[in-house]
Amino acid sequence: MQAMETRPLAARWLRAEGAAALVLSLALYAGTGASWWLYAALFLAPDLAMLGYLAGPRPGALLYNAAHTYVLPLLLAVAGGLAHVPVAVPVALVWVGHIGFDRMLGYGLKERSGFRDTHLGRIGGRR
Repeated sequence: MQAMETRPLAARWLRAEGAAALVLSLALYAGTGASWWLYAALFLAPDLAMLGYLAGPRPGALLYNAAHTYVLPLLLAVAGGLAHVPVAVPVALVWVGHIGFDRMLGYGLKERSGFRDTHLGRIGGRR
């Protein structure tokens, strides 16, 4: 019973963390001077990783999770900064914002069992 009580608390913390990542990414993006049209155009781009589910749940979860972890956008920002590629940091911030937004809404990393099973719980209620 104890474990079930902590899961909703952990999920709330992860949702709050996602909201913080979204807000911080927006604030930092505003400081880049990049176009807000770019932000709007790229915001849903990480969800293209859902196409991996066409190959099945395992490759789908792998591709989706790779596109929805903070590691890749952070690497993009660092590499872009070091290589003096001006658009890399704004693109990375959009990516972080998308991930934060998803987490804030309760969309977590996918389990191999299916798209609706995430580390934050099942999406779409219980069946």
